[in-house]
Amino acid sequence: MDIFQTIILAIIQGITEFLPISSSAHLILPKEVLGWADQGLAFDVAVHVGSLVAVILYFRRDVGAIALGGLDSLRGRWSDQGQLAWFLVLATIPAAVAGLIFKDFIETELRSAQVIAYTTLIGAGLLLIADRMGKGGKQIADLSWKLVLIIGIAQATALVPGTSRSGITITAALLLGLSPTSSAKFSFLMSIPIIALSGAWQALELLGSNGTDWSVIAIATLISGVSAYICIHYFLKLIQSIGLMPFVIYRVLLGLALFLFI
Repeated sequence: MDIFQTIILAIIQGITEFLPISSSAHLILPKEVLGWADQGLAFDVAVHVGSLVAVILYFRRDVGAIALGGLDSLRGRWSDQGQLAWFLVLATIPAAVAGLIFKDFIETELRSAQVIAYTTLIGAGLLLIADRMGKGGKQIADLSWKLVLIIGIAQATALVPGTSRSGITITAALLLGLSPTSSAKFSFLMSIPIIALSGAWQALELLGSNGTDWSVIAIATLISGVSAYICIHYFLKLIQSIGLMPFVIYRVLLGLALFLFI
């Protein structure tokens, strides 16, 4: 990729990773619509690292408290933060297992504009339902292991391109009674272990490869990280006031445009 493509795709990844509009779809679309070459595994690792660093930095106090709480729980000293640490582990298991089982099938059969068009419109419908019905006031502290497992199973469905990990987890959390802000925050915290696992898996596949342009990797990591950080900040501020309707409209327009393109 040239620098222009690197910058554009890194910005797309950073913005769409945490918005309910599917980052994987938006990274596939330039290849399908503009005829760009596949960005490659090294680029995928770079932008995932950027997104991961952004969410950890933004929630650094929460992440630190959760990590300490998790360590304390191993010593038999339980707290709300320790429980949340194990809830995040539980929420990650369904997607991790599904990824191991279906990775090859997803990569070969589902990474297409047609699949993205369908999942984009289906996701729009689910977001609309959540926006209209998800008026609960539960906080993250009110979560139970059953609710967390349901949200984790929803996250596993986001392996299908176009579904949107943040979109489906926020939808599930809203329908289970969490407030919009708590739904978004829990979705972002859930992203940390699953992005870390995905990035580590891709990095292992990358080992031994030659010809990596490290300047492109550095640029992609930095730009995706900055974009993701800004996106998280403003999305948390806006979701309480504007709801999910703008993203519903965007997904409908995107889905229809994809069908026209196909």
